[in-house]
Amino acid sequence: MTNLADPLSLPCGAVLPNRLAKSAMSERLAGPDRAPTEALARLYGAWAAGGAGLLITGNVMVDPAHLGERGNVAAEDDRHAEAWRAWAEASRGSPTWVQINHPGRQAPRRLDPAPVAPSAVGLPGTFGAFAVPRALTEGEVEGVVRRFATTARVVKDAGFAGVQVHAAHGYLVSQFLSPRTNLRTDRWGGDLAGRARFLLEVVRAIRAEVGPAYPVGVKLNTADFQKGAFSEDDAIEVAAMLEAERIDLLELSGGTYERAAMFAEPVRASTAAREAFFLDQAERVRKRVRTPLMLTGGFRTREGMAAALAGGAVDVVGLARPLAVEPDLCRRLLDGTADRALTVELATGIPQIDAMLTGSWYQVQMDRIADGRGADPGVWRISALTWYLRDLFLGGGHGR
Repeated sequence: MTNLADPLSLPCGAVLPNRLAKSAMSERLAGPDRAPTEALARLYGAWAAGGAGLLITGNVMVDPAHLGERGNVAAEDDRHAEAWRAWAEASRGSPTWVQINHPGRQAPRRLDPAPVAPSAVGLPGTFGAFAVPRALTEGEVEGVVRRFATTARVVKDAGFAGVQVHAAHGYLVSQFLSPRTNLRTDRWGGDLAGRARFLLEVVRAIRAEVGPAYPVGVKLNTADFQKGAFSEDDAIEVAAMLEAERIDLLELSGGTYERAAMFAEPVRASTAAREAFFLDQAERVRKRVRTPLMLTGGFRTREGMAAALAGGAVDVVGLARPLAVEPDLCRRLLDGTADRALTVELATGIPQIDAMLTGSWYQVQMDRIADGRGADPGVWRISALTWYLRDLFLGGGHGR
């Protein structure tokens, strides 16, 4: 039976020292030039000392002209090589992979008034906060593929242990996969094979750039949870395609900006009992592929994490928000001094406020760690909301 402390050998030959991973959270700590900062290095220094077998960074954009959030790091060449090396060095206590991404249409108008996407399909229900994107030309699609490969090379040269392609949560790669957002009739659209072409070409370009012994992972939606969008059946087929490319780790999640299932609380009793939001879907994927699978979303107890591993569908347990409050939680789960994550009660019962409150509260925790003050579970809700509104209208610290 697999245990949390067991190492995991990846297809490329790299080994993760245990089965707990920090999943990506957007740190929003870049400088004005989109380079990594000392604050970002301090944050990852704390996480690297926390005992996780893998750290995955928040999304790093492949094009500084297209950002998903204020404060995103971006890398398109070597101009900030020293800052990248400092970030990698601070993270060296745990294997650290950089998540690389392009927002596509999920780029706020104030940051990107001219977004691009597979097709000119806007993001509904945002009251104009996101501009309707322009459809990429075929030549531009190929250019974005090259950008992913270049960013991966920058990451490897800096000393990071691997990369993860963000193909989930409604960002550009996810937009190519969904028939709701990919209406193309050329070779980048149409049936699932056409819609998956962009992801597969990104993976191939990265592999050609970094070589066969360097870890390359993918984060994939198990479904978009919208009618007519990327489905569970689609996810299983794409997982099989990725296995054929010999990726090293497939992280499973779900949802988009329109349907944020990745932040949802479990609603079914069976889901609540097993903690993980997407465990049922992971079990379906496992029946088709042997690629190492990482599952993120909902895990809070050592018992629940161990049960997911014991079931055989999951190889790595991903933790995100709990590590923003307890950066050493993985070490304590492994040595037995903790049996669960700290319980945090933030909900007000008003969905519109809760969405802002929860995200900003955890962002404040990461800011505190990055500033060297440490997390504080006692941060008031009103303080977090003030942070959110200040950032929304004025821009926050750390070069955001």
